[in-house]
Amino acid sequence: MTYNLEYNSERTLLRIPEYGRHIQKMVEHAITISDQQKRNETAKAIIAVMGNMQPHLRDVPDFQHKLWDQLFIISNFKLDVDSPFPKPTPELLYEKPEPLEYPQNFPKYRFYGNNIKRMIDEAIKLEDGDLKEGLVLTIANHMKKCYLNWNRDSVEDKVILDHLFELSNGKLSIKADEDHLSDAADLVKFTSYSKRQKSNKKNYRNNNRNNRKRK
Repeated sequence: MTYNLEYNSERTLLRIPEYGRHIQKMVEHAITISDQQKRNETAKAIIAVMGNMQPHLRDVPDFQHKLWDQLFIISNFKLDVDSPFPKPTPELLYEKPEPLEYPQNFPKYRFYGNNIKRMIDEAIKLEDGDLKEGLVLTIANHMKKCYLNWNRDSVEDKVILDHLFELSNGKLSIKADEDHLSDAADLVKFTSYSKRQKSNKKNYRNNNRNNRKRK
């Protein structure tokens, strides 16, 4: 009795491993079909099987277009069938995408982060009033909190207000005699409380795992 064994070293490379070896064999068989009509029918049957393997994508726009493109890719662009969509080319598949342009931000005070600058820019757009004053005060308190996270020593409110004035190009300011920022002790206490809550949750999860192992 003779067995036809296939070794991985002798098999062709899986071009789209998600579909498996059987789909690729079906496509390789379709390439060998000489009759054009039968080859088209076989290709449509393969497309139906490929679609059944990904039912969660049936409602995705251009899903059929994607399946036909993958069919040609699996065949290494050797399958000659009538496709309802333009046939892809190897040059298009292996074309290198253009490099992405990442935003290069170099803030003067990095410990505040980029979000603070965005918040300041939005506050500048608001009309003068209680809403704008409240937002500016909130931004200043958040800046003070960021400063304390970077430098544990105490910081004078004047330093924060000067930074706010500078980052807003002189368009936002808070008079020291009108409003006072939150105390450093309250800001640090709130941060420590949040960290303690996360630590307690982590310990609770670890204790639950240990109890389950004991059972």
